[in-house]
Amino acid sequence: MSNKNLQKLELTWIGKGEEPKLEPRILIENPEYSYGDPSTENMLIHGDNLLALKALEQDYAGKVKCIYIDPPYNTGAAFEHYDDNLEHSIWLDLMKRRLTILRTLLSEDGFICVHIDDSEGHYLKVLMDEVFQRSNYLTTFYIRVRYPDKTLKQDMNFHKEIEQIHIYRKKYGAKPNQNEAPLNFDKFNYYFEEFAEGEETTLGGKKVVIFKKDQYRIVKREGSEDGRKEIWATGSILDGNSSGRFFRDYLTGRYLDDGLGVLYKIYGIGDDKFSYRYFTGPQREGATKGKYFQGVPNSQLKSVETTTSSPINNFYDLAGSFGNCRHEGGVDFRGGKKPEKLLQLILTHFSNEGDIVLDSFLGSGSTVAVAHKMKRKWIGVELGQQAISHVLPRLKSIIKNTDLTGATQETNWQGGGGFKFYTLAPSLLKKDKFDNFIISPDYNPDMLAAAMAKQEGFKYHPDEAKFWKQGQSSENDYIFTTTQFLTVEALEALHDDMQPGESLLICCKAFQQECKNRFSNITIKKIPHMLLNRCEFGKDDYSFNIVNLPQEEENEEEEETSISVQELTDQKNSPDQPTLFD
Repeated sequence: MSNKNLQKLELTWIGKGEEPKLEPRILIENPEYSYGDPSTENMLIHGDNLLALKALEQDYAGKVKCIYIDPPYNTGAAFEHYDDNLEHSIWLDLMKRRLTILRTLLSEDGFICVHIDDSEGHYLKVLMDEVFQRSNYLTTFYIRVRYPDKTLKQDMNFHKEIEQIHIYRKKYGAKPNQNEAPLNFDKFNYYFEEFAEGEETTLGGKKVVIFKKDQYRIVKREGSEDGRKEIWATGSILDGNSSGRFFRDYLTGRYLDDGLGVLYKIYGIGDDKFSYRYFTGPQREGATKGKYFQGVPNSQLKSVETTTSSPINNFYDLAGSFGNCRHEGGVDFRGGKKPEKLLQLILTHFSNEGDIVLDSFLGSGSTVAVAHKMKRKWIGVELGQQAISHVLPRLKSIIKNTDLTGATQETNWQGGGGFKFYTLAPSLLKKDKFDNFIISPDYNPDMLAAAMAKQEGFKYHPDEAKFWKQGQSSENDYIFTTTQFLTVEALEALHDDMQPGESLLICCKAFQQECKNRFSNITIKKIPHMLLNRCEFGKDDYSFNIVNLPQEEENEEEEETSISVQELTDQKNSPDQPTLFD
């Protein structure tokens, strides 16, 4: 097969495929900010969201049911003086890194909902087709976020009234929750009265009785299981069911012979309680369309269900909610705040009670606030100071049941629950004054043991009885990390304490040469040497930082500069403009 045949449809950009290997950091709880139920599984993480997602990957892969993110829209305000291709490349590159890990975190029946506007919405759609596969695209919600007459800036040529939410499933088979309504017979409200025997004939092998315009009457009153529902015999209906096909094949055009306003009583068709179904042709001159009247389906009559399902809409006018959400949760957050009504809509259709919901661009905390009220478990990540200034007090008020705004009333929230507050541990390795990597002095023995377990793919869970069983990767595979010099005597003592079939990985700073390969079920690795070149150490910020941007040709001799988008956005952005990827 030629290389040409191996090519696939995808976006390409500057730097694609050159993503750094992320360091899998450990998360450290800060009890000062944790609140409520101490056994809670809810997590509020303050730190870079890409590193936080990597930190979650090992424990939460395949466990998150619903992801909602509202990333920066890349309006171009921060890139006014730079090459447009570079701008799009950086945005796409940072989005792909995050989407790739987010897909890993999703459960097999999970969904991801990404909020965007038309600045990058179409590029994002193609990128998500690549990451999640086009076959897993479900729909795009179109959200009216402001009223038509509300102008953002007087010098704008176009009024941005609509935003989008692209929705994908993890895999085929994931089913969202459709709209549900109480089961009733309201639409089955047509009743027929016959005043004559009519004219009997046969059409399509079925008995048909034809009633002229003055031989019957159709009465509309309160619906019941004895009523019928009106359905126009047009469009896809003509091919979609037996009644539509019968109208298409045998009744279309018959008004030319039978006259206008005729009623047809067709026997042996339909799946309702009646042995016949009524059809009508055109009622007036120039009309060509007709209808049929269906009884309550037998499946509905026999069902014990009390609700009926209908498809999910993909347009929502939430301009009023966006305009009035500024103070929801008791926190004022100008620019980008999403109303709880929107999040309630998302979580209703794409999660259930007890499911894990994740938002890695948390902002003022609307997603986790609604998830908490709707009795979902949640994980929220926010790099900005608003994690403490906004999200913390907002969640505390929900737990104390003093927040009466947003979705509180509709969800019948009564308070309770809790969350744990986490920060990312510093990088495991740092360079000393001789430019050599060493273990960061910020790590105590417990932190180091947890970090090494994560690096090696073990679940950190110290055994109370066996000090050397600090983590486990399978039933009989363990890891032990120590900063002490490993001697032969110590190694033999460990080996004697092991049970048949157990294996052990020892990570230490140094060991006697005689220890190496001494026991077949014990592997020894030296830190930090074992970690070098494994991932990118020492970097704490994977938000939009542009380093050594290309210079104009006439400026080639000028000194190269390093500038962050944070600096640019501080200068150029209005208060309503979100900081890119912070």
